[in-house]
Amino acid sequence: MQSRVVQLEEGKEIVVTGGRTGLNKAFPFKLLLLLGFFLAFTVVLFFISVSTNKYYGINSVVTSVTSSFVPCHEKRNDLDKLIKPPMVLMHNMSDEELLWRASFMPQRKEYPFNRVPKIAFMFLTMGPLPLAPLWERLLKGHEKHYSVYIHSPESSSAKFAASSVFYRRNIPSQVAEWGRMTMCDAERRLLANALLDISNEWFVLLSESCIPLFNFTTIYTYITKSKHSFMGSFDDPSPYGRGRYHGNMAPEVSIDQWRKGSQWFEVNRELAVSIVKDTLYYPKFKEFCQPACYVDEHYFPTMLTIEKPAALANRSVTWVDWSRGGAHPATFGAQDISEEFFAWVLKGHNCTYNGGYTSMCYLFARKFSPSALEPLIQIAPKILSF
Repeated sequence: MQSRVVQLEEGKEIVVTGGRTGLNKAFPFKLLLLLGFFLAFTVVLFFISVSTNKYYGINSVVTSVTSSFVPCHEKRNDLDKLIKPPMVLMHNMSDEELLWRASFMPQRKEYPFNRVPKIAFMFLTMGPLPLAPLWERLLKGHEKHYSVYIHSPESSSAKFAASSVFYRRNIPSQVAEWGRMTMCDAERRLLANALLDISNEWFVLLSESCIPLFNFTTIYTYITKSKHSFMGSFDDPSPYGRGRYHGNMAPEVSIDQWRKGSQWFEVNRELAVSIVKDTLYYPKFKEFCQPACYVDEHYFPTMLTIEKPAALANRSVTWVDWSRGGAHPATFGAQDISEEFFAWVLKGHNCTYNGGYTSMCYLFARKFSPSALEPLIQIAPKILSF
């Protein structure tokens, strides 16, 4: 070890040895140790940060913020949210919420997209659809021009294959009693659900006992080319017409405005909206038209005659046979189905269509029992052309 003497002030001296060499050796070791602790602390802090992000969902927040950015050259598809029909018909909206939602109507006639207008076939049933195979044959190949809706008691809802036009077409339903306002509630429920698809332009009310009388192209052309909607509405002076009028219907409905018509109708989108948005006439009919006043025969015909009289053809396109008398029309089974039967149903009629006269007055017919299905399937290609 080397020593050296350092001269200080006032003659003081200090001997300095070579100890600096040991100090130089210790310093790098401590520095490395400090760096090691720092790196370890950084790694621990990183893992804590990652865990915190996952726990509090910070990551998803950042993702949602960054994903909302849309480059200028990309077009948003916000319109799709408004024009796409519901993928699932079942929902948890109340009737009030549903009717409110369905009452929205564009005020411009032109659509800013390629709209293919459809017919909504609305089946109001008391049970299964035994004649479904006949309707399957009618609708096959025309998927872009129709939609299907079923209002049926949950306990008797039919099960259909995934390939069926009726598959998952049930809407939220409630009990519908013949002759009471619950029947009109069911009809408004069908209309409201069908209105949620903006492509539906015409709405046909059918029962499980209805059949088509022509092929799809003929039915579609007849309805879409008509200037009027097919709602039966007439002034019946008998006890079964004006005799059902209640004085408390006034002033909203006078006896001169009281109308009667068939329950089975076809209406366009404008009239469908008028029906679902009504809050003026509904309370009156609910309270003062109860059996023996059958509200399903009077509510819609009377209201639409008051509100939109020029829009109505004042007839139904659903044929029924009342010749046997009674409270319900005749029902036809397998033994009735023949070429002569359909000649009787289709011929001998005269009605107005777009201001002129025609012998083609009906597009559908009822009532047919389940036993009629097989002979109907066999005769359809020849008589009904499908």
